[in-house]
Amino acid sequence: MEFGLADRLIRDWDAHLAHEKRRSDHTRRAYIATAERFCAFLSQHRGGAVDKAMLSALNPNDLRAYLADRRAGGLGNASAARELSALRSFLRYVGGSNAHVPAMRGPRVKKGLPRPVAPAEVMGLAQDVEDTAREGWVGARDFALLLLLYGAGLRIGEALSLTGAALPLGDTLRVTGKRGKTRIVPILPAVAKAAARYAAACPWPIDKETPLFLGARGGPLQPGVVRASVRAARRALRLPERTTPHALRHSFATHLLAGGADLRSLQELLGHASLASTQIYTAVDAAHLLDVYRSAHPRA
Repeated sequence: MEFGLADRLIRDWDAHLAHEKRRSDHTRRAYIATAERFCAFLSQHRGGAVDKAMLSALNPNDLRAYLADRRAGGLGNASAARELSALRSFLRYVGGSNAHVPAMRGPRVKKGLPRPVAPAEVMGLAQDVEDTAREGWVGARDFALLLLLYGAGLRIGEALSLTGAALPLGDTLRVTGKRGKTRIVPILPAVAKAAARYAAACPWPIDKETPLFLGARGGPLQPGVVRASVRAARRALRLPERTTPHALRHSFATHLLAGGADLRSLQELLGHASLASTQIYTAVDAAHLLDVYRSAHPRA
């Protein structure tokens, strides 16, 4: 697998994504992995080292060949569309102001609506995660974290980036979201109480500079650990596969909208840069109302 100068270009692009574009660690890892796969493919497809000149002279057939190769490995439409978007970004960076990015339509992706989790299911999920934890303080930690995701609409990365300086939780909390954008979210008393219970039980010191949510050995809690706990609990409770930590954020938004929240306020609470990102929840709420109507109306 011969990258040639492409390896340096990819590293420079990673720094650009981090410092100029302020992309999240998760996004950067996905983008960099895509660029590395693409360059490895090109070294075989085109032959020889992959450098700036080769990347600047690509045509749509090169991109189609790459996506066909990835699809042969089981890549779906949504993932293929994300990879194509990452490659366009990479090629624009490589070409600079004179960038030539091959024109190519991405695969058609059917956009599904995020399905909310019922409040009772949220609490049942959080309680099961706590009850089945190996240690009491771990259970208290996960319970507090899940309540925070649902009660304040946080992304899991936002919650795990909080430090001990947030304690004790008050009526509001300052959260740093995507691209370093900060917002203020309200905190429910039940969430503050759960966080205080976890902090009191945690065997590791929670300092102002250390993560608020700590792993079993005192290091930062990893999102994969949380997802695994939720996955086990939803299976035990026979909840739908869509019941994930991120689904709790969707539920927060949908339930607020159903309760009368306006879109602009919801946009601020969720930390969306564009109102268009928030408007999907109007469709979610309408879908929920239709479900209720169809199950309750005698003529439906």
